[in-house]
Amino acid sequence: MLQHKGTNSIETIRLILRRFEVEDAYNMFYNWASDPVVCKFLSWGPHKDITVTEKRLKDLVNNYGFDDTYNWAIFSKQKNQVVGSISVEISDEKSSSCEVGYCISKEFWNYGMMTEALIAVMHYLFNEVGYQRIQAKHDVLNGASGRVMQKAGMQFEGILQHVSRRRDGSYCDVAVYSKRITDA
Repeated sequence: MLQHKGTNSIETIRLILRRFEVEDAYNMFYNWASDPVVCKFLSWGPHKDITVTEKRLKDLVNNYGFDDTYNWAIFSKQKNQVVGSISVEISDEKSSSCEVGYCISKEFWNYGMMTEALIAVMHYLFNEVGYQRIQAKHDVLNGASGRVMQKAGMQFEGILQHVSRRRDGSYCDVAVYSKRITDA
């Protein structure tokens, strides 16, 4: 049985994973939410202006009142600013499983920071909340996201063909990775 605790802060060597604040809008907008390259494979498109980011953050902050909300801002200690996000996108109480999603400023690509955040979040979700299985998916054209999953210890499960639509309307295949508490 899951013991929801909500989005509590997690600290790693280079990062602080914490709750978003409305004041993070500037960093979120300019570091990743307005970047078409970062948003290319995300279900939501680049924010057109900072008011879209501000509205999104107000909604996120309001959801922190629920103990089953897990949505972290990725704060870089070196840059002293929010540079990405990681969250539980889907939760299944019955099977004690969830799906995580993430994104980070392209300035931080290929430095292992997303992997560091994913490992920390999985540890929290397994050991503090009680999830038994965590999965993540990526568009097969976004191999870098799959490498993050692999480096975090997730196992490749397979490819779901023609299951999702990109924002441009084209269909895509999705690679699925997971980790179980017994693998941790």
